[in-house]
Amino acid sequence: MNDYLVRGMTMDGFVKVVAIRSTELVRRGTQIHGTTPNASAAFGRALTAGSMMGNMQKVEDGSMTLQIRGGGPIGTITVVSDAQGNVRGCMTEPRVPLVEKYPGKLDVGATVGTDGTLTVIRDLQMKEPYIGSVQLVSGEIADDVTAYFAQSEQTPTACALGVLVDRDCSVKVAGGYLLQLLPGAPEETIAALEKGIRDAGAVTGMLEQGMTPEDILGQVCGPLGVVFLETTPVCYKCYCSRERVTAALISLGRQELEEIRAEGKAFPVECQFCDSVYTFTPEDIQALLATI
Repeated sequence: MNDYLVRGMTMDGFVKVVAIRSTELVRRGTQIHGTTPNASAAFGRALTAGSMMGNMQKVEDGSMTLQIRGGGPIGTITVVSDAQGNVRGCMTEPRVPLVEKYPGKLDVGATVGTDGTLTVIRDLQMKEPYIGSVQLVSGEIADDVTAYFAQSEQTPTACALGVLVDRDCSVKVAGGYLLQLLPGAPEETIAALEKGIRDAGAVTGMLEQGMTPEDILGQVCGPLGVVFLETTPVCYKCYCSRERVTAALISLGRQELEEIRAEGKAFPVECQFCDSVYTFTPEDIQALLATI
């Protein structure tokens, strides 16, 4: 099954909802970076959140960057999403040690850390990007995304994220949901959502049962009901190209390029987000110098 996200609204019109199946894109991201189980869980949650948040922008050429820096062994996690919800990302240290809360339960909070910030950079194709940052709450990422929306965008939000890592260290399932209250939401709606979230339980449990994003939202929203407005396929997608790498090399300046050429050997440039490697020969570097 391919990954996709769905967007909708509760039938009373007071709650915006989005849910995602992100299993394949998380698998792709973790394979590229060779992550250990704890890093897979943390990175996968960030990719899942980034996809939903990027899709929420609705600016055709916009992008959203989610950066989590908590002081934990994984270092900084960076995820970039386009306006559809296609994502790419990286982290400082993909091979972190195994830390469990209890046998079989990975401790994502200990991997990410709590001494730091969650930062969101929204490029809405305006003069300056919007930047919002909040202190990390738990390092579990879903709690931190919830805090971001409440503090930085003044939007009451419930976020749930899940990545289940199998015994062979592969990603078994991944996904999540975001619920956002609109102004004027009555107490009955809030109470129904709170009960629905409690009764639904963990995202990974629902995904393991074979539930779709639509099923998950139906379960969480319960008697409120959901009207589905949009379904969007999403994937792990990097926008790197030789042309972009060439532009980056030119930006290094003449002196550094001459030093690279003087070494007299091929100069490989590896994309930080994917497994693409662009190799430039001394002759290629000489051609770049001729353009400066």
